[in-house]
This record gives sequence, C-alpha cells and structure tokens, in this order.
Amino acid sequence: MFEFLLYEKTDAVARITLHRPAVFHALNAGLLHELRSAFDQSAADPGVRVVLLTASGTKAFCSGADLKAGIAAEDGFDGTLEKRYHPLIRTMRAMPKPIVCRLNGLAAGAGASLALAADVIIAAETAAMAFLFVQIGLVPDAGATYHLQRLVGPMRAFELASTGRTIAARECLELGLVSQVVPEADLDAATEKLLGYYAQAPSSALAGIKALFSDEAGLNAALAREAGQQQLAGTHRNFQEGVMAFLQKRKAVFQ
Repeated sequence: MFEFLLYEKTDAVARITLHRPAVFHALNAGLLHELRSAFDQSAADPGVRVVLLTASGTKAFCSGADLKAGIAAEDGFDGTLEKRYHPLIRTMRAMPKPIVCRLNGLAAGAGASLALAADVIIAAETAAMAFLFVQIGLVPDAGATYHLQRLVGPMRAFELASTGRTIAARECLELGLVSQVVPEADLDAATEKLLGYYAQAPSSALAGIKALFSDEAGLNAALAREAGQQQLAGTHRNFQEGVMAFLQKRKAVFQ
C-alpha cells in the first residue's frame, strides 16, 4: 500500500515508520503524501488508540526535505508548503489520538518540524535535532516556528533557528524539545511501555486533553507566516547558493 513508509497495526497501536534509508528518510512529495494518508487512516480506524511515528534504522529519523528531488517545483515555496506540508501537520495536530515519536536518530530541518508535531517524543541518547534551514538560506517551516517558540521561548527559539546548530538529545531534554531520553539499547522498551499505557488509557479523556492544549488558530497563523517568509527566502539567490553548496559538499558563500 505504501512505497516510502511502513504501516502496521498491532493491537491498538498504529505504527508509522519512515522508510527511505538510502537518503536518511528525506521528505519527498511521495513520502509526505503517504504520511498524511497513514495518519488519516489511523485517525479513522476505531481500533487505533495511539500512533507511533519513527524511522527504520538508527542513523537518522529524518534528514528533512529531499533537496535532490527539489523543494518548490512548479507550486512555489508557499504553494508547496500549503499543498504538501501543512495538511500533514494539521492532520497530526487535529487527530484526537496521541502521537508518540520514537526519535531514533537525527531529525534535521523539516524532519525536526515533523517530530515536534507529535505529542510525546522519546529520544535515544544518540539522537539529535537541528533546524538546518538557515544553512541553505531558508527559514524554518512545517510548523517549526510555532512549536519551537512555544516549547523553548522566543529568545532560545531564535538562537536555535538562526544558527542551525545540532542539539544533542540531552540538551533537547533540558530545553523541553523531547519528553524523555534513554540509552539507545533501551529505546524500544521505553517506547513500548508508553504505547502500552496510551493503548489502555481512556481515549475520550486523551482526546480532550489534546484538544485543551491545541491552538488551531495559532498554528494556522504560524503556517501562513512561514509560507510567506519561505517564498521570499526561497526566491533569493542565497537559497540557490545554499543548495549548490550542500550538493557539492562545500561551504556556502552567502550574499
């Protein structure tokens, strides 16, 4: 059914696993479409009480947008976000069922945005986050500015977004970006324990709790701001230089 991800339902748990290992699970149009379909399927299935989001392997959770596949195509940067990314993020946040992210490796760029759209993140000690957008001349998107600022505050959010530095798992925990950090060998056990709890918890109460902590208007406003700023950033020559430098594995020279 799916080409770029694995979908499995066991007991009351829907397991969504990113599966493009050759490119560290980079997000292309196909994977973004399949992710939304998988979350829609999970939301509509009355037998699913909790959703797991993770990636295969141990090297990476998601390396962000697939630069080799192209980011904007014919839709422009704002159109691409509204067509491919925003529906996925809105679906995840509107879903009344808890989403547990098993962060098994690096979540970079839009991969970090994807992780932050979950309700709970359990990270391996070897995992990390990096809001790398600035390194190719772009701004954070896919809801990153909304979630990041809510979690760490505006000053720290600006620092993390404007430097694009790698944030190790332990620092992610200190900042409130993840819920729990465990040794890599214990990641599966810790994740299954939490999934087991949510699978038995009162789903009506969980849905209410998630609704109480949601801010649909705030998220939609942030997504619109991101799209506008990304359109400006993506049409600047600094973006072209950033992508070429990335593909050529050299340091970018920005104007």
